Amino acid sequence: MKITTNYKNLSKAVSVVEKVVSRNPALPILNNILLKTENGRLKISATNLEVGINYFLGSKIDETGEIAVPARIFSDFISNIGEEKITLTTKNNILSINTDKYKTQILGFDPKEFPIIPKIKNEVFSIIPAKILKNSLNTVLNSIAVSETRPELAGVLLQFTNQNFVLAATDSFRLTEKIVELKNEQNNSFILPRNTVLELIRLLGDTDEDISLRYSDNQVLFSTNDAEIVSRLIDGNYPDYKKVIPEKFISRALIKKDELEKNVRLAGLFSSNIADIKLSCNDKNLTINAKNSDKGEFQVVTAATLKNDPFDIALNYYYLLDGLKIIQTQNVIMEYTGQGSPLVLRPENDAKNTTYLIMPLRK
Repeated sequence: MKITTNYKNLSKAVSVVEKVVSRNPALPILNNILLKTENGRLKISATNLEVGINYFLGSKIDETGEIAVPARIFSDFISNIGEEKITLTTKNNILSINTDKYKTQILGFDPKEFPIIPKIKNEVFSIIPAKILKNSLNTVLNSIAVSETRPELAGVLLQFTNQNFVLAATDSFRLTEKIVELKNEQNNSFILPRNTVLELIRLLGDTDEDISLRYSDNQVLFSTNDAEIVSRLIDGNYPDYKKVIPEKFISRALIKKDELEKNVRLAGLFSSNIADIKLSCNDKNLTINAKNSDKGEFQVVTAATLKNDPFDIALNYYYLLDGLKIIQTQNVIMEYTGQGSPLVLRPENDAKNTTYLIMPLRK
């Protein structure tokens, strides 16, 4: 292989793919990234056997070829040299990196040892603008279960219909649902692992491109013009989360989001070891209380517009902050659905496209 490519583009590509490189003593080849010429471009690949990323880079190709190189040393070197043009040459599993100033050799590995990243050739079933996909994934991210005691909860449920795209995530303590109006070619439903969600968010960055989706029985492919992520899917059936979302509310309060967020954060400083705070809402005000035997007490009163009866509820303040973070309107709607039932947060426009539930703490 002999190619010449642009430093900035190469550095960006390597920084994207190296995030999935696995530090795996049992399979040292997973510590590498694969450099390969393909269809007139340089393809840079990495995988941890659950997620695989391919990044395609425009390059001047004098000779085709491929090599697997240690990700850490290659990435650290490329990110620090700062030259405009870089020539990569391979011979006998040695990668030579040459610029106007530097001449470097990195010992590589036989590319045939590198795991094959599956190709999904099924038809594209959905095209989603990158910003919409990224914002939607960020909306549900914090509700994904970190523990894999119940594997199906360690991912996001993605559902595609003719009219919309729905994401849902829950760790059984809180739940988020995001609905996006979107026409799709097919009805599909699958559970995307949390790690893939994180890699997708990183990959999408600030791009304005459209993302194409292809699906097979246990894998999904997200692709742009320059990059693609292939991920395994989580087996199993996602719980029927719709049953948890209350159809009616007992009381509803409208509150300024930024002020509520600030006051919840302050109350959290005085919460106990279970991170509890108490909300009490009446006709005009929402009062937030917190008490810690080692730190002291806190109370703050903020304006609120209440519909129906006063209510009080104890919540984990971290979960409440996570919910407020995903509400994009100036004011937030808070729906009380009864003692022992979840508190519901929605945007002030009363749209049902973003729904966040928090289970109360026992008093």
